[in-house]
Amino acid sequence: MTHLEKARELRARTDVHFNCCQAVLVAFAEDIGLTEQQAFDLGANFGSGMRCGSVCGTLTGALMVLGMKGYDAEQSTAFLRRFREDHGDINCAALLKKSHDAGIPRKEHCDGLVFQVVEMLD
Repeated sequence: MTHLEKARELRARTDVHFNCCQAVLVAFAEDIGLTEQQAFDLGANFGSGMRCGSVCGTLTGALMVLGMKGYDAEQSTAFLRRFREDHGDINCAALLKKSHDAGIPRKEHCDGLVFQVVEMLD
C-alpha cells in the first residue's frame, strides 16, 4: 500500500477519527520507526492547528516525518514555503476560512490537504 493509499484509507474510516496530523504521521509510521499506534498518539494534539487554529496539522505531521527522515532546516523551510505558495497560508483557521468562503466542505478541504502533503512527502 502506498502512503497516499494509506492516508485515504485512514481519512475514510468512520469508526475512529484521524486528524490531519495523525493521517500524515500514521501513513509514514513504518518509514519513521513508529508503530501506527505510536504515530496516532503522537499526532493526537496537533489536529485543528494544535487545537487552536494555528499551524495546519498536515504540516506539523509533515515536519515530524521530515525530521525523523533526517531532512534539515533548509529542506523543511522549502517544504513550508511550497505549501504557503500553494495555499496562501499555513494556519488552520485561515485555511478553513478560505475554503469555507469558497463553499468547500471542511472534510473535503482537510482531506485534500492531507493527500497533497502526503504526495509532497513522497
